[in-house]
Amino acid sequence: MATERITLTVPGPHGDREVGVSNPNRVIWPKQGITKQELAEYVVAVSGPFLAANGDRPVSLERFPEGVGGESFFSKNPPKGAPAFVEAVTVTYNSGRRHPQLVLTEAAAAVWAVQMNTIVFHPWASLTSNTDNPVELRIDLDPQPGTGFAEAAAVAPALRDVLAEAGLEAWIKTSGSRGIHVFCPIEPTHEFLDVRHAVIAAGRELERRLPDKVTMNWWKEERGERMFIDFNQANRDRTMAGAYSPRALPGATVSTPLSWDELDAVDPASFTVRSVPQRLADTGDPWAEFGAAPGRIDALLDWWRRDLENGLGELPFPPEFPKMPGEPPRVQPSRINPENWPKPE
Repeated sequence: MATERITLTVPGPHGDREVGVSNPNRVIWPKQGITKQELAEYVVAVSGPFLAANGDRPVSLERFPEGVGGESFFSKNPPKGAPAFVEAVTVTYNSGRRHPQLVLTEAAAAVWAVQMNTIVFHPWASLTSNTDNPVELRIDLDPQPGTGFAEAAAVAPALRDVLAEAGLEAWIKTSGSRGIHVFCPIEPTHEFLDVRHAVIAAGRELERRLPDKVTMNWWKEERGERMFIDFNQANRDRTMAGAYSPRALPGATVSTPLSWDELDAVDPASFTVRSVPQRLADTGDPWAEFGAAPGRIDALLDWWRRDLENGLGELPFPPEFPKMPGEPPRVQPSRINPENWPKPE
């Protein structure tokens, strides 16, 4: 039996493209009955702000062949048979290996990604013109057990103040789950490790101001019921769900840009594949001016050097990274053998 298939006409910078979508009635989100066709139509509806936030940069596709709740995997490299309008750029990974990575530059490419069973889009913080130097400083306010969106929303304004003192303008979006993503547009003058150090400096300053609400502790056993500043999300090839990306969660939620005025009153569960296009039609894109006036991370790097001089060193990297200079042991504190890891005097 032939597989059911439809063709969507997708406008773009080079005119309309006809993009095929197989199994259009396959249900992606069972609770809402949202189908693959509806997801494809969603990415067309939000393609303007979606591409402004996620296009023209390396992107990883999180693909779910069986829909939400099924197995998933990441695609980074262009698969064989990808249409010509799905572009690529060569990037360097943490291992030093270089390889082409997918790039989305028009709505048809996003529809193709949905055809390939993509639900979540994970863009790099750098552009194709210079993949080594980020154009965004990203901070993930990650709620720990016992906390949620309300606690993240209570902390976010204080983080905004810290970043403003460092000369950066903060923009916010829901994570699509319980957290909040805080982004600052920056000039691409520093590579990923420097930007990670800038995030650590900002996080440490916020932790000093809100020690009962914020933690920089990498090890879960030390975090408690506080908001974790996930500084390792600033590393090369470590990504967050992009603005206007759906999430593979039961509610079909979307990582949605907000204005700061909205923060106290919003319910992140209300931003879904079905509701966000109407929100954009009614209120526009809160991130429409994002990137118009990028800042610099010089002040945060000064803070990083100040903290080093005061005895605060490097923090752990993710396990797949090579051992980094000055890094503490990648062993959770409760398992450290003092004889093997003596504390510095």
